[in-house]
Formats: sequence, structure tokens, C-alpha cells
Amino acid sequence: MSVGLQVSPEWWVAGPYQWRLSLVRTSGGCRWSVPVEAAAGPYQWRLPLVRTSGGCRWSVPVEADAGPYQWRLTLPALPQVMKTCRMMGIQTVAVHSDVDASAVHVKMADQAVCVGPAPTNQSYLNMDAIMEAVRSTGAQAVGGASDRHTQGERLAAEGVAFIGPDTHAIQAMGDKIESKLIAKAAQVNTIPGFDGVVEDAVRIALDIGYPVMIKASAGGGGKGMRIAWNEEETRDGFRFSTQEAASSFGDSRLLIEKFIDNPRHIEIQVLADKHGNALWLNERECSIQRRNQKVVEEAPSTFLDADTRRAMGEQAVQLAQAVQYSSAGTVEFLVDSHKNFYFLEMNTRLQVEHPITELITGLDLVQQMIRVAKGYPLLHKQEDIPINGWAIESRVYAEDPYKSFGLPSIGRLSQYQEPLNLSNVRVDSGISEGSDISIYYDPMISKLVTYGATRAEALSKMEDALDNYVIRGVTHNIPLLREIITHPRFISGDISTNFLPEVYPDGFNGHQLTAGGQRELLASAAALHVSAQLRAQTFLGTISSLGLPPSLCVCPSPFFPCLPPSACVCPSPSLPQVEVGGESLVVSGEWDLASPLLPLKINNTPRMLQVLQGLQLLFKVRVLSPLAAELSSFMPEKVPEDTSSILRSPMPGSVVAVSVKPGDTVAEGQEICVIEAMKMQNSMTAAKTGKVKSVHCKAGETVGEGDLLVELE
Repeated sequence: MSVGLQVSPEWWVAGPYQWRLSLVRTSGGCRWSVPVEAAAGPYQWRLPLVRTSGGCRWSVPVEADAGPYQWRLTLPALPQVMKTCRMMGIQTVAVHSDVDASAVHVKMADQAVCVGPAPTNQSYLNMDAIMEAVRSTGAQAVGGASDRHTQGERLAAEGVAFIGPDTHAIQAMGDKIESKLIAKAAQVNTIPGFDGVVEDAVRIALDIGYPVMIKASAGGGGKGMRIAWNEEETRDGFRFSTQEAASSFGDSRLLIEKFIDNPRHIEIQVLADKHGNALWLNERECSIQRRNQKVVEEAPSTFLDADTRRAMGEQAVQLAQAVQYSSAGTVEFLVDSHKNFYFLEMNTRLQVEHPITELITGLDLVQQMIRVAKGYPLLHKQEDIPINGWAIESRVYAEDPYKSFGLPSIGRLSQYQEPLNLSNVRVDSGISEGSDISIYYDPMISKLVTYGATRAEALSKMEDALDNYVIRGVTHNIPLLREIITHPRFISGDISTNFLPEVYPDGFNGHQLTAGGQRELLASAAALHVSAQLRAQTFLGTISSLGLPPSLCVCPSPFFPCLPPSACVCPSPSLPQVEVGGESLVVSGEWDLASPLLPLKINNTPRMLQVLQGLQLLFKVRVLSPLAAELSSFMPEKVPEDTSSILRSPMPGSVVAVSVKPGDTVAEGQEICVIEAMKMQNSMTAAKTGKVKSVHCKAGETVGEGDLLVELE
């Protein structure tokens, strides 16, 4: 069923509403009647008002026809797309690779078709398989995240609509070289650089002047991008960017342009129809990045004033109209400290961070894309687009944030609990408990979005949401996300794309506890231990006479030197009263030890405690009796492995290339091999000068985290 929201006469409905749809059949055909209930919003709609004997109701005329729509997007986005389609009465077909057979979007769709094995070029980017899925299901339209213009041509040849821009716009904006020339012609501010196809990267970089940005012409998502400050980095960057571009996009062409140091990354959401109408839906601040990939986004930006916002929006619309764009799209800009802005690229698809725009404008962008693809004009004018409140998105990744701000982690989600019990929290995810995170795709687990009337409220909601998010089985980046949103620089809005390396020049080392935080940690651990002991000694409601030791020693892990070496804690008979180093703390809670979350109060201050077992703990604490603590000092310490003569894989992935063989002499910093994980290539280098003793990997092999790659003598 395809939907046409033909609205006349129009009434403006603003505010928080929740829509429940029921199908009403009349002699004139089908229509949707929509009872209105007050609920968490915000949403804004233009709908015709129909009065009935039972009061007021909103009716939305639709055109009914047979056949499903087919969607291909990143997994976290797909369930939300399915919900919108279901609301609009549209059947959906999910395509999936064999390893995604149990993904959430597959379960939500009306039909599902496997399009091949795990590698994307054999499944999701295999247009032969996609077209066969279209034919076998009778799909009338295809929507997805691919920027390849060839898919639109093949769909059109089959009489199937593409929910997105037309082929010309995808081709023009998908090629960064051509898009920059079009932007210049459309009088959009552009970054100085070389506008042709790069052949001699070093010469071009010298002509432009260092630093330069090397990036894939057909790229996006941070893949195929490198910053170079000298000739050596230019050569390496050119090589890696070429390989990543060919692997990810099937197009190895590169461009080189001047790198604007310490900029902000701010993008404008645009929406255009097939009738020449185009809108800009305000901005998104995307400056918090690692490896040129966004980590935290917010809308609106703290940096833009109304004049700059309008100027950026108008230039974004100029560019969209220059290529006769029709759908939702994103025009990305770099903005310097003086609010000068420069065109970066245009993404001709639904962006990962689109939910924050939906929350502050009240528009469902998926619904708008479907309407535009069906040929309907936009319902809104530019003056109708509001900024209501503030929205923040945190990208939750299966990554180890302690390694280069996030190297991929794989595994099975043994426990997974989203913080949907909190108000004004939205989680877009494509996984569930038991899902596998593999090496084949982007490591994103979900998009965690919070909304508030003010930025402070949205940030507070985000902090609570991160504290209440339970992910077990893979390493994740929630500790880093929480540190970012609570950092004074971020709270004040003093950010740039260099935020992470500037705030954490030696890498992210986890949360650093204050003296008060240390006491709270030790007291919580002692109280939790006593609670567990009391439960173990309780039989038929009666506590055993064994009792508890008069005092406990809480020993923090030696891996967290910010804590004192040990602390003696004396729990009182009533349990909540705990003494740490002579200071009394009252620790109270329900102590549901079966729950992954333990809401506590420490001196009446609410705290959320997650108790973990195993590796990758934020704070590792042991609770011992005084005798056990005394004897533990005699235990031999595990000597850390000398890694200067060996090279282990820091992440799971596949070996792209091995540059050495036994007997070769290598210099410190020389490349030994290249590991690709989730479409990102990483150069592994020698820690010292020496001779290669043995090589334990070869190109094409899959390696796990910690696997031995090369040994030196």
C-alpha cells in the first residue's frame, strides 16, 4: 500500500501527540482515521479536520494499491523505518545476508529474502541479488542507504521506484570531485583544493600546502580518509585511502584538498520534492569524531546564530536545486572559528543521525521520503520549520574505547537491555539479546537519542540513559560516551573535530575518580558484598548464626592507579552504614542481585550501579576478609608480556597484506602488516628495530584480538 497524504483543507496541529491508526472503509474507498491522544512528542502534522457525531477526529486519505516496499539501510535505522511503513499501511520486505538472518529488521518485515553471504559486495551491494528479490516479492519500491546511482537505473528499467533522489543527483553528489565543481557553480562556499583525479598525490599536496585531507571521491562514513602533514604521510595516506575506497565503494579515485585545522563539522538537513520545492530543516552539530567518523551529534548547534544558520541552509538548498534533488539529503560543512563555512560533501541518503532532526522539527523523514517518491509535493513551507527543544544522539559501538578511541569488538550479546524505561529516550537498534556482532559490518549497536526542552535537560537525560544501558558480551564505547557528554568543554559547547585528541592526548583511559568517588566505589562494593553474604546465609527467612566479619578489605585493581592501594571498610549490623577511612557513608538500595542494574543511594544521592564480571571492567574491585587481604600480598604478580619483540592483533579482522618475511630487518615504526576490520584498514608497525624471527599470518586470513602476528629476534 502506498500512501498519499492529500490534505485540503489544511489545519495546523502543533504539540506532543501520539497517533493510533485504524482503517475505516467508506463508499469512497479507504481512509485512515486517527484518534489523537496527548503523549510524549513533539510531532507536527498538516491534516484535514473531520467532525463526526462522536467529536473530532483526524482522517488521512490514502491511495490503496497492492504490493510491498523493500528497504535496505544500516541495521539500527531499519526498525524505525519498518514502524513508519507499518503506520502508513505499507508492507515491507527485508533483504539480508546469511549472517543477518535473525536480525531485528528481518523479524519485523512482512517478508524477508536472503541475498547472499556476509561480504557486502556479495549481498547488500549485489544488485543482481537485490533485483531478484524485487521480482520474487513483487516489491514496488526500494529504499536504502546505498549511494550507487546504478541501482536507480536498474530499478527504473524494471518499473520499480527508488525511495531517494534520482540517478543524476546520486551520481553528481556521490562523486566528491564533481560535487565540488557543482557546488562552486551554485555559489556554495568550497574548500580550496585539487578538483581533478589524483595521480601524483605528493606533488598535489605540495602545491596546496600542508596539511591536506586525502579522501575517496565516492566515499563517506570516514572510510578512505586520511590527514597528511608531510610527504611520507601523503604516500601512506594515498595507499590506504585507495585500498579502503576500492574495498568499501568499488571506486578507488581520490581527491585532495586543504585540511582546515580545528574546525566544526556542521551539516544541514534538506528535503526536496519533484515539483521544485526544497526546505532546509536546520542543522546538526557533528564535531565529536574519531577517525573522521561521528560519535556524538546534537541539534541544534550551540555555535550557530540565526544569520549563519539561514546562510548555510540557503546554500544547502541552492546545491540541492542545482542537481534537481528530490528526497531527504544532508549537506555537510566545515565551519571555522569565525563562522566561515565550506562545503564538504552531500550525502544522498538518510543519515544515521536523522532522529535528532525529527525530534526538534516534528517531521518523520522516512514518511516524507516515501511521499516524495510517490510524487506528492511537500506539505510545509520554510517558515513552518521550527526548532523545538534540543536533541542529542550518542552512537553506541561495539568497540574498545581504550584503544585509539575505539577499535572493533566482536562477540555475542549475552545480555542486552535498552534504557526505554526512561522518558524522552529513543533507541534505534537493529540487534537484540543473543545477536552476533561480526567483523563484516559497521560495529554500531544502536543510536541512543534523548530529547529535552533545553540542552541541559537533553544532556541530563543522556547521562541517565547511558547509565541504564546494559550491554554484555562485547566491549562497547559507553564509558567514552559518558565522559564526553559530562566533560566541561562539551557542556560549554567548546568543541571541534579535534575534541577527542585534545581532551585525551594520551588516549582514553577511563573515568578518573575523585577522592569522594573512590570512597563511594569502595563503600558500594562492600555493601554489595555484605548483601550477597546475607542472602547466602539466609534459609527459610532466618539468617545463619555464622555472621559477618567485623571488617572487610576492599582492594581496587592495580590497573587503576587513581585509587588508593586498599581500604578497610566496617559494615554496621544494619548494613547501610559503611565506614571508609574514618568517613561514614550510608549505602541503601533494593539489592536485587539478579538485576543487571542496581539503583542505590549513597548519602541520599542517587547512583546507578552495574555489576560486571570478566574483562573490560570500568573499575575492578576485590572484597576480602582482613586475613585474605594480608595473605594476598604474598601472591606472585603476573609479569606483563614484553610486547617489544612481538606483534599481536589489537582487534579481530582480516589480514590484507604482510610486508615482511623471516630474516628481514625492520626499523622501528616500519609497517609489518595491514589488518582490515569492519571496512577500516589499520597499519601494524614494529615497536623496535630488529630481525624478523617468524611470521604467523598471511594475507586473506582472519585473526582474532590478541592473536600473534609476527615475532622479532
